[in-house]
Amino acid sequence: MSNPNDPRSNAAWRAAQQWQQRARQAKPGGNVSGIKLLFTWLFFGVMMIIGTVIGLIFLLIGWAMLPFLRHRMKKRMEAMRADQAQDIGGGTYREPRSNDRARDHQVLEGDYETRDDRSNS
Repeated sequence: MSNPNDPRSNAAWRAAQQWQQRARQAKPGGNVSGIKLLFTWLFFGVMMIIGTVIGLIFLLIGWAMLPFLRHRMKKRMEAMRADQAQDIGGGTYREPRSNDRARDHQVLEGDYETRDDRSNS
């Protein structure tokens, strides 16, 4: 009779043993030669080094471009501020004539114009 404390009598133990046997049989080439394993490690090591170098190059290019981008953004902000200052009242003000009102003012969406009924009659 089998001993109940023996781990080999356990169903999980037997399943693990069968799984190990199947894994040993499923190996396609058996043992991998040491030279093949060495070249595989060297290949992936070189690929990692090349990837790291390319990443560092892109990082340095990005850092080198930051001052140019900052200068470009400053120019754009200056232009926007100048346009806004001109829109607010940078130009000289002149009183529009009664027949020139529609052409002088740009109507934005949501704004409206009032008509002078006295000039039409």
